[in-house]
Amino acid sequence: MHAKIGFIGGGRITAILLAAWKDGHVDLKEVVVSDPDAEVLGNLKARFPEIHIVAENRLSAAQDVVFLALHPPVAKTVLPQIADALPPQALLVSLAPVLTFVKLSGLLGGFSRLARMIPNAPSMVHRGFNPCSFESGLSKEDRALLDRLFCPLGEHPEVEEAKLEAYAILAAMGPTYFWFQWQTLRELAGEFGLEKQEADQALNSMLHGAVGLMFENKMDYAAVNDTVPVKPLADSQEVIEKLFREKLGALYARLKG
Repeated sequence: MHAKIGFIGGGRITAILLAAWKDGHVDLKEVVVSDPDAEVLGNLKARFPEIHIVAENRLSAAQDVVFLALHPPVAKTVLPQIADALPPQALLVSLAPVLTFVKLSGLLGGFSRLARMIPNAPSMVHRGFNPCSFESGLSKEDRALLDRLFCPLGEHPEVEEAKLEAYAILAAMGPTYFWFQWQTLRELAGEFGLEKQEADQALNSMLHGAVGLMFENKMDYAAVNDTVPVKPLADSQEVIEKLFREKLGALYARLKG
């Protein structure tokens, strides 16, 4: 990896990034993960035996690149505790919404070698969409180092920091709006007589094609929607749209508040 990597927090996001790196043949021997939960660390070590696991966050913080993989309320408590453990030339990458560069730096006693990334679960299969922002003081070399770490995850466009919370709702949480629907179709396909392999092939191909039709041609939404004459869920569309707007709108307001 050309750098010693620390993870503060050994939960889902850490596992996703490690899985992407391992599958991409990235050496994990220089990775240190801390978490207060011994079971979490044990499970992570079983999946990725090359990594080093520790209970003390300050040990993870004493690396070249430190990934903050904690929910914002927990991060607010942990960051002041690790501030003086960060090497002066370290890079800290926050994987959480809400905590802006200003807030992060304040919690770290003025440390400003910061980046933020909104991670996306499909990174596990190198198809993530992980928008990121960099504190203005980071050099080209700093960004190049982070780019090498982000590349195995998938796309990682640089965006305005103020837009990261919107991306969190759109990209980071986005798969959960659809996965349960696809699973229901899988199950229904079985009830209709298709084998699992047949159903999965049809769904996979249909979904990729539908995405291509909507986003990769010059037709507007109305024209795309009109390409299929029979719409069995049309009567429920208004209810579903209302749920999206109400729940996601309220969540965005909380994240930006």
